[in-house]
Amino acid sequence: MTDIAERRPTALDLPQVDPLPEETQRYFDICTEKLGFVPNVLRAYAFDIDKLNAFTAMYNDLMLAPSGLTKLEREMIAVAVSAENRCFYCLVAHGAAVRQLSGDPTLGEMIAMNYRVAPLTPRQRAMLDFAVTMTKASATIEEADRQVLRDHGLSDRDIFDLAAVAGFFNMTNRVASAIAMAPNPDYHGQAR
Repeated sequence: MTDIAERRPTALDLPQVDPLPEETQRYFDICTEKLGFVPNVLRAYAFDIDKLNAFTAMYNDLMLAPSGLTKLEREMIAVAVSAENRCFYCLVAHGAAVRQLSGDPTLGEMIAMNYRVAPLTPRQRAMLDFAVTMTKASATIEEADRQVLRDHGLSDRDIFDLAAVAGFFNMTNRVASAIAMAPNPDYHGQAR
């Protein structure tokens, strides 16, 4: 797996645009400066700069923009959804983010294996229950499910953000699994 990840980020032969546009190269340079590497998910999309830009715009808005959900809570949602979908790439990458943001080296793995055993607040548990229900059977969600979230202090905007993050990772999990996206080896040792 590592050898493939070093050669190309997926099982598909889609080389990245060369040379990268100046703005894209700057973005990749910032990733290298902050993370020490360019995440393979970005490399995977770099064969089509419009697709890469659409992906990064959505990701950055959902995961980094101001929200009533903390960055840690959004990463926890990513891991719980990815666990349900058994997405190797996202479990590794977002499990590392949970470890880093929480300062707890076991929390990401607990959520990846079974979020129900993780030491979560009642709010976090309600959020992950909702995200997993969305993942398994979104058509079954009713007003009572949204009310549980409100009872745990989420605003309607927070509920929208929760649904959008869970929906985004359901999409990206399926793409990553279908094209055998390989996580960067660096993720495995982060925040341990």
